[in-house]
Amino acid sequence: MIDAIENSKKNSIDKLICALGIRYIGAKSAKTLAKKYKAIDNLINATLEDLIETEDVGEKTAKSVYEFFKQDQTKDLIDKLTIAGVNMVDTSSAVKDERFINKTFVLTGSLQKYTRDEASKIIEDFGGKTTGSVSKKTNYLLAGEDAGSKLTKAQELGIEIISEEQFEEMIK
Repeated sequence: MIDAIENSKKNSIDKLICALGIRYIGAKSAKTLAKKYKAIDNLINATLEDLIETEDVGEKTAKSVYEFFKQDQTKDLIDKLTIAGVNMVDTSSAVKDERFINKTFVLTGSLQKYTRDEASKIIEDFGGKTTGSVSKKTNYLLAGEDAGSKLTKAQELGIEIISEEQFEEMIK
């Protein structure tokens, strides 16, 4: 158990941001904030305007983050976590291969070779992002078996639909 606690201190800052319990912040928003701000101190010092301008962060979420970090108990918590040795900076390697930069993927259906988390990580490692719903901004729909309404919507919007095999070709 002690080893698990020590290892958790090395987690990426997106996991820390998510774990802080900030209202409206889930795993995806936490990744977005971690990617932009690179360190908890940068996030703490961000202005409300900076937060609002962050991609995929709306005004309500930005205000929630801003107000969270202005609270005395949050400052105390961050100080305690720092003293305990919890990682407060982005230690992930920078995106080296940007083949999916500015590309948005939606995953649907059952994938055979990857879990959704694995496929999302691959996309993010190549500079892309994933979302949960199809829109005009979607570039690719990665469709596995038994794809449902997302596939129909992608077809209606003329979104490029790719199979798992095509995805594998794209990531080679």
